[in-house]
Amino acid sequence: MPNNTYNSPFNARYASKEMQYIYSPDFKFKTWRKLWIALAEAENELGLNVTKEQIEELKAHADEINYEVAQEYEKKFRHDVMSHVHAYGEQCPNAKGIIHLGATSCYVGDNTDVITMREALLLIKKKLVNAIASVAKFADEYKEMPCLGFTHFQPAQPTTVGKRATLWLMDLVMDYEEVNHVLDTLMLLGSKGTTGTQASFLELFNGDHNKCKELDKKIAEKMGFKACFPVSGQTYARKLDTIVCNCLALIAQSCCKFSNDLRLLQNLKEIEEPFEKNQIGSSAMAYKRNPMRSERIASLSRYVMIDALNPAWTASAQWFERTLDDSANKRVSVAEAFLATDGILDLYINVTNGLVVYPKVIEARLMSELPFMATENIMMDAVKKGGDRQELHEKIRVHSMAAGAVVKVEGGQNDLVDRIAADPAFMMTKEEIMAVMKPENFVGRAPQQTADFLADTVKPILDANKDLLGIDVEINV
Repeated sequence: MPNNTYNSPFNARYASKEMQYIYSPDFKFKTWRKLWIALAEAENELGLNVTKEQIEELKAHADEINYEVAQEYEKKFRHDVMSHVHAYGEQCPNAKGIIHLGATSCYVGDNTDVITMREALLLIKKKLVNAIASVAKFADEYKEMPCLGFTHFQPAQPTTVGKRATLWLMDLVMDYEEVNHVLDTLMLLGSKGTTGTQASFLELFNGDHNKCKELDKKIAEKMGFKACFPVSGQTYARKLDTIVCNCLALIAQSCCKFSNDLRLLQNLKEIEEPFEKNQIGSSAMAYKRNPMRSERIASLSRYVMIDALNPAWTASAQWFERTLDDSANKRVSVAEAFLATDGILDLYINVTNGLVVYPKVIEARLMSELPFMATENIMMDAVKKGGDRQELHEKIRVHSMAAGAVVKVEGGQNDLVDRIAADPAFMMTKEEIMAVMKPENFVGRAPQQTADFLADTVKPILDANKDLLGIDVEINV
């Protein structure tokens, strides 16, 4: 890339080569030509004076985009579609008279946008499935490891490391379902004409309405879609862009939530993102291991979530059959939503494939809080030995406040167990109290919930998408 002009960070740093290609001029203009071929084929099949020889000529040059010729025509016409019509016509002299026959610019522009979004969504789905597989493996491996649970980022009942990971997974599963729904319901614009009435095609087909309807069906079939929009203005309903970008924003929300959790866990020294041998965490503080990949996930996710407002505003601001205030915004906002989400998922897969877990730290933190959480069990065991429940409750309250003060005021260790063991009212030794405080006794159904979720919900997704698994992601920086 040249160093004396603006370079998009999405190309230089974040998005994969695959996603960059999908939003490249090559993909765009080759798709234009595929659409012109599909139109010519449909018109031939419906009886217009478009010959198979002309179609074959179009096919022979479909991938040979003569950019320089198109650029010269655009200087002359100030119209991108017509410049490519003429450039294609130079390569196909016998077919040049039937290229774009009856169509308006949105025939190639809008249909290509839908095709591009579908291709980009398929890549997003592939990476989403691999992200699900990566987190599922982690959840399964650590489904029985107790850890301290948090509500409001305050110590709460214990859970397990794997069960916490299923919360990240559940978000991704919902995203997967939404991506499938959007892919399944995508429609082409078809060929609707300047105000969506198909007037030009009605003229070409000598007033035959059925042939106009068949034209859309044939174009959809040839381009691999189930249907075209049944009605439209000159463009497809811009709400489609909103739906697609909202889908990407959902993925961004999931990934951002994960990255926030991991940044907190890294601060607690319980779980860290991968840190390479020669990686530098800070230019000043050589000891630091900053969670820079998780922070980048959060940063790009924020961009995608805010970017989703762009197509919403565009859809709401279209006048009647169309206005052109969608064009500049649309070509930036939709493309960058995909480029950013692609980068987010690459980071997500990279991080979750290399998570570093510190069991001793996790256990130590849990055990520092568990005495407070175990007091009800301890009290019940003491009652079984003949103790008075109300008296014991008050004693536990007093001992808990004192132990809490040791931790918070004096900076000492939680000594609640020692205090209870030394109190004859409880009639329990320290060993008996510690036996009550086995962490696995306080995690509820976390291991079973994790196993059931992986078997019943996640495994069917991975089984259905075996052909998508096993990708290698590359992080540029």
